[in-house]
Amino acid sequence: MRWLLTPRILLVSLFILLMAFLFLYITRKDKIDFSAQVKPIINNKCITCHGGVKAKGGFSLLFREEALAKTASGKFAIIPGDAENSELVKRINYKDPEERMPYKHDPLSKEEISILTDWIKQGAKWGEHWAYVPVKNVPVPAPTKFFGLIKSTSSWAVNEVDHFIEQKLSEQHLNPALMADKSTLLRRVSLDITGLPAPPHLAAKYLADSSTRAYGELVDSLLASPQYGEKWTAMWMDLARYADTKGYERDDSRNIWKYRDWLIKAFNEDKPYNQFLTEQIAGDLLPDATDADYIATAFHRNTMTNDEGGTDNEEFRTSAVMDRVNTTWQATMGTTFGCVQCHSHPYDPFKHEEYYKFLAFFNNTRDEDTEADYPLLRSYSDSVEKEVLNIKNWFRQNVSPQKAAEVYTFLKTWQPAHNSLICDSFTNSELVDTKWLAFRNHAICRLKNIDLQNKQQLIFRYQAFKPGGVWKIHLDKPDGEVIATVPLTLARNGWAIAQTKIITGNETGVHDLYFTYSNDQLKKPGDNGAMFDWFYFTEDLPGNDRDGYASVKNKFWELLRFDTDVSTTPVMMDNPAEMHRASYIFDRGNWLVKGDEVQPGVPQSLNPFPSNMAKNRLGLAKWLTSKNNPLTARTMVNRIWEQLYGTGLVETLEDMGTQGSPPTHLELLDWLSYQFMRVDNWSTKKLVRKIV
Repeated sequence: MRWLLTPRILLVSLFILLMAFLFLYITRKDKIDFSAQVKPIINNKCITCHGGVKAKGGFSLLFREEALAKTASGKFAIIPGDAENSELVKRINYKDPEERMPYKHDPLSKEEISILTDWIKQGAKWGEHWAYVPVKNVPVPAPTKFFGLIKSTSSWAVNEVDHFIEQKLSEQHLNPALMADKSTLLRRVSLDITGLPAPPHLAAKYLADSSTRAYGELVDSLLASPQYGEKWTAMWMDLARYADTKGYERDDSRNIWKYRDWLIKAFNEDKPYNQFLTEQIAGDLLPDATDADYIATAFHRNTMTNDEGGTDNEEFRTSAVMDRVNTTWQATMGTTFGCVQCHSHPYDPFKHEEYYKFLAFFNNTRDEDTEADYPLLRSYSDSVEKEVLNIKNWFRQNVSPQKAAEVYTFLKTWQPAHNSLICDSFTNSELVDTKWLAFRNHAICRLKNIDLQNKQQLIFRYQAFKPGGVWKIHLDKPDGEVIATVPLTLARNGWAIAQTKIITGNETGVHDLYFTYSNDQLKKPGDNGAMFDWFYFTEDLPGNDRDGYASVKNKFWELLRFDTDVSTTPVMMDNPAEMHRASYIFDRGNWLVKGDEVQPGVPQSLNPFPSNMAKNRLGLAKWLTSKNNPLTARTMVNRIWEQLYGTGLVETLEDMGTQGSPPTHLELLDWLSYQFMRVDNWSTKKLVRKIV
């Protein structure tokens, strides 16, 4: 009897299983998926009039709280759970073209109307787009057969990536391509990893090795090759908008090659990607920042500089800051954030004011569209660098670590100085080519809002064209109290760095300073007598009661004026507190029309800003490289995949948003991203090895 029951049990089991599958299918079919079904309709048919750019009728579908609010008519367009009384459902069903939505466009299809109606009936839940959900660990699929009911062994899968691909092939009823022969595989992997054919000795070794270890050893050798760093640096230089010239009309040259070399070294040393980004975004703000940390920040000095005469330096400084915002989002988070500078994003959850909160992180850097590209890191020979460090150590030991850092930074960068291009109120003076302050006879100009608190010394860089010139600094008005009188002598090599005492008596705090210049040797009205580059107000070098002070002071001035065998690199530096810039929302992206003031911040739709970090670029870098940031790891993994296979797992590399292409294999993208961050400690080489 037992054998007779077996077919019955099998039939009943199969029937129950079939009913379960049918129930799951029907349930899943009836439940509306916002991201997959509703959002595409909104983006394609509604958001143009009811989104970030426009909100006609007082109705916006960009954010859930806006969509559920009352419209201008006082009615609710969407009432969760009540489709019948929702104005949106009524409007998409109207026959009258003057009432029907979308207005003056083709009506929605029956299927689209059904989706929106059912979605509202089900509560109008606002699902999150896949790219804005934090990366989670995804189980590696096990190979199966018989409709996925029985586990099996794969005949070709070697690692976890293969299992994900095998599952997708199985779903599409496809077979894998035939295994490439060793010569073909050698060529492919060599070009993918180093951009070059494998060296003859490495190729011969691999082709002669028939062991299962041969391919892995080949990959390891290629990853260890110096050409690995060069190949992947080329990819990153494109993202960093690297160029050897500044752009715009003059397109003058720019010495920024040290940043290129930094990239090659970083890739070859497999610098963890979170550290790689942190140093480029905020290397100058790291504790005891090294020259290499400063050079890394040249990532955001690849912005264009306009050296053309007659341009507005503040306009192009602002343009550079916006470029840094847009590049940070596009290069590291695969997001089209640029349009948010004019209005809230029409498709993704980013508000207009959030753009300017993010911009505030970059708005207080020292660069000001100067022809010299200040701030510049000055790199000396090893012997001179040693002398600079000796001065730093003397101040650390005899004064304070803070003063040591200040002196060291000034010797290395000539910052934080006031650039002469910020002067105004000119009489017989002008900004030559909009870059340098030039004085004719009986000249006057103003330098606004200078903090003189504890400032007894002015260090300045100038060039005198005629002897006999006298430069005076007046307090608050052109004929105000004279706080410095400086005879300007001719320098042997043109530009010179000098200093003068500032005599302010009891005058401290913030003042407008008026510069006057006279030189009776200037016979023609249009002759320039002197030109200025920058002004640095500071205290006298402290420590004059300590041993070795005189020697250190002399060496300080010698090194400050040192101009032999000095190479420079544009770098990022923040303004000191007295030079702080306020940040504002720009109306429709126009830098001349400022709205409310904003403080640094990040979009609410992503991971929160770290509570233990200052609201500066270093804090921003920590936010960007947080394991809870849903975009950073996915974007880099997608870029690596695209470099190796020609197309990313998300085809639109620069747009992970709702208008970008959906991932062809989200589970694989997330598994690789999770491994990249949490298992392999952001190792790019391990990521490449996993994929190939």
